[in-house]
Amino acid sequence: MSTVTAPRTQAPAPAPPRARLDWRLRFGALSLIWGFSFLLIKVGTEGYAPFQVTLGRLVFGTAVLAAAMAVKRERLPRGARLWGHMAVAAFFLNALPFSLFAYSELTIPSTLAGICNATSPLWGMALSMVALSEDRPTRIRVAGLGLGFLGVLTVLGAWQGFHGLDATGTAMALLASLSYPVGWIYVRRTLAGTGNSHLSMTGAQLLLATVQLAVVTPLFTPFPDHLPVVPLLAVAALGALGTGLAVLIQYGLVAEVGPTTAQMVTYFIPVIATAAGVAILGESLRWTTPVGAVIVLAGAALTQVRPRA
Repeated sequence: MSTVTAPRTQAPAPAPPRARLDWRLRFGALSLIWGFSFLLIKVGTEGYAPFQVTLGRLVFGTAVLAAAMAVKRERLPRGARLWGHMAVAAFFLNALPFSLFAYSELTIPSTLAGICNATSPLWGMALSMVALSEDRPTRIRVAGLGLGFLGVLTVLGAWQGFHGLDATGTAMALLASLSYPVGWIYVRRTLAGTGNSHLSMTGAQLLLATVQLAVVTPLFTPFPDHLPVVPLLAVAALGALGTGLAVLIQYGLVAEVGPTTAQMVTYFIPVIATAAGVAILGESLRWTTPVGAVIVLAGAALTQVRPRA
């Protein structure tokens, strides 16, 4: 530290930046929030229809981002073409996967839904090889892809004929995890370099997803006769924490430690989802579930290995 005293005519030094919570603590909080999201979906669907759970989740999540934008004095993006692309992104990244997970948990345990969510990097790697010419496969990444889907078959108990699992619910959860990389590839091809902040883009995206669900929900589900308190609180927490606050934490982590480290949260989510489902909801756990989950996560990790320049 310098000991030189500044002249009295010089402007006072700016106040030191406000201390931020250590990124490891924020990383752990994000893992817990997203891990418990599958439990919250399950509790929410015990009192409300899946579309209603998704709509409530989006409403509360959008409210959190709107508040953050107001504090930072950020505006929504402009341009009809831009909003058209964001509407597609909102469908694949929010409206569709959120709805599919909600419907899937009507018939499958939250533990299985959380593990299916971990297959998203596998789908992403497979799709990027086709859709992104600059994303070249390597032997390690292809091996990871094969290992990951072997883990999926282990979780489902394929050699037993998928006994005891609901095929429709499981397929919905897997399609939900597939929807995320489809959306991110679309964003990468159409919305990169727009000049807008991540906060304003995500706020607009969630707003569009909310509008989409607000149109669809009344067509398929009647308004509930009563409002069960516990499922309503679960939906509120799912939206405010699992969608709104989680996005803010995620972008902060990406800015501070980079996307590679921030994406490691993906490998903690199924562990927390499984522990929460078993400990709190009393869901049964076969040996194939944790063993298959470990194989899925190992395969997903290998698919993220990049060749050195």
